[in-house]
Amino acid sequence: MLQMRPNCECCDKDLPAEAPGAMICSFECTFCTDCVSGVLGGRCPNCGGGLVARPTRALEKLANNPASTTRVLKAGGCKLAA
Repeated sequence: MLQMRPNCECCDKDLPAEAPGAMICSFECTFCTDCVSGVLGGRCPNCGGGLVARPTRALEKLANNPASTTRVLKAGGCKLAA
């Protein structure tokens, strides 16, 4: 089951599990669409892999399958993609 991390690792924007707007890599690094299309250039700054839209989780499923509450933030923020 996906962790459904609660924030963008670059800008710390809230990314609710039930809402669109989050992108993930195969390691579940999580970023908002603004950072992915901007500074990240479509690539995960941690592993170099591609980023895809994270699926949403229906509200009724969150009660028994909650999203993570652990916020992950890159020290120093994200850098411009090379």
